[in-house]
Amino acid sequence: MRRLLHPVSLVALLLCPFDQPIAADMSGKVGLEGRWFGNEALGSAQQQSGLSLTFEPELYHDWSEGDERFVVVPFLRYDGSDEDRTHVDLRELYWRRSFASADLYVGLRKVFWGVTESVHLVDIINQTDWVENPDAEDKLGQPMIQLTLLRDWGTVDLYLMAGFRPRTFAGVEGRFRPPLPVKDQPRYEADLERWHPDVALRWSHILGDIDLGVGHFYGSSREPRFDLEASAHGAKLRPIYDLLHQTSLELQYVRGDGLYKLEAVHRDGYDGRSTAAVGGLEYTFVGLASTSVDFGLVAEAQYDNRDLPFPPVADRDIAIGGRLTFNDVQDTDVLAFTAMDTDQGTQFTSLEANRRWRDTGEIRLEARIFTSVDARDPLYAFRRDDYLQIEYVHYF
Repeated sequence: MRRLLHPVSLVALLLCPFDQPIAADMSGKVGLEGRWFGNEALGSAQQQSGLSLTFEPELYHDWSEGDERFVVVPFLRYDGSDEDRTHVDLRELYWRRSFASADLYVGLRKVFWGVTESVHLVDIINQTDWVENPDAEDKLGQPMIQLTLLRDWGTVDLYLMAGFRPRTFAGVEGRFRPPLPVKDQPRYEADLERWHPDVALRWSHILGDIDLGVGHFYGSSREPRFDLEASAHGAKLRPIYDLLHQTSLELQYVRGDGLYKLEAVHRDGYDGRSTAAVGGLEYTFVGLASTSVDFGLVAEAQYDNRDLPFPPVADRDIAIGGRLTFNDVQDTDVLAFTAMDTDQGTQFTSLEANRRWRDTGEIRLEARIFTSVDARDPLYAFRRDDYLQIEYVHYF
């Protein structure tokens, strides 16, 4: 309960300055999740299964004829197996002011960059909430000031960020963790450590059938490297966050029933200069066998020229899969793909399925399978972490 005090108090303080009664609109979701792991864990303390509860309300209030908005999105997870997965976060807590051709945001926000399916190279504004899911889709709220300029020649987003959020990691009892425990006292290259001002700039525009985005980021990398530290209490890994320049390109081209996608980055950081790219297509076959079901074929190639001692997961990989959209009243859809390392043979398979339950519920199915994991692959620590997950989400 003590961990809830800070977010709740902060929300109350932010609501106090308004000189009129607050009539906030509220929605949100509550989830019950079960995970089952198919293989015996590498560590004796790691669990074979677990249940957890999530609570994510969203409150917002508009005024000034809709030109101003205040948004609060807290998040709470209670996990019965891993105490480090039990956590509270403010996903979003911000004030927005809209002008004739600009928007100003102040507070904690989640911002997504990217267009590809298998990996998001350019998505760098927010830190990954790794204890939530190994797919790195869940993000922590990032304190920022964001100015969005709307022009005929494109949209320009300017970001000033402080209050760095370290990546979350599973505890000793959790799965999807490195072979050694991770210390919760990271080191930073920046002298101001987590208060170093990070900056980012992004220009985006639609040119006919092409969606284009170009961005640059300078600040503490969201992806840590690790130092091994030994003590009388045993060895641990300490995360280190280095300063990073990253220039990025996003491109999506629409032609008929096909989407052609590209993400590319050039980095300049601790390990020197490097380049990475992911590109491919998603082609939709509409109305399979004269039904309402659509099938989208997804194929992407991944490249990253970083090497030892900090090799990436997706360096020379190929991802192939498909998306089934049933277009029924239950909004049923299934996404499955397999990514294979063309050098080492490691394979990673992912399955996600969703179906609405009645008017206010949703059932989610998720599975991850690691196959033929090479000992040199960063995924080697997860080689026994195949799992099946079922979640029921209630919306209100």
